[in-house]
Amino acid sequence: MFTCFIRYSIAPGRHEAFKEYARAWIGLIRKYGGTHHGYFVPGTEADDLPDAKFSFPGLGREGPPDTGIALFSFPDRASYERYRKDVAEDEGCKAATARFEETRCFSAYERTFLVPIFE
Repeated sequence: MFTCFIRYSIAPGRHEAFKEYARAWIGLIRKYGGTHHGYFVPGTEADDLPDAKFSFPGLGREGPPDTGIALFSFPDRASYERYRKDVAEDEGCKAATARFEETRCFSAYERTFLVPIFE
């Protein structure tokens, strides 16, 4: 199993469009055999989140307010490659891509494949 970690730079004023984009991809990844762990965006004052405090003074810093994160897993590379091939032909994927082209809800992204560490 591996997890795909994607970090997005959300475009200014486009948080709602990014949330729409995220909801579309959660369903697509699940439809094609992945396990989606969710998208995550910075909270607002209305979310009543704790202050960012650091366990290692001098090393930690607060993250940027425009970062969005996606996490989804596939059991193996073959499953992931099948998803990539099949989703490209899906009408939902085409619609999500067209909507992104209209909104440009993120300006950049990074993709990292991670493997888990358990006890």
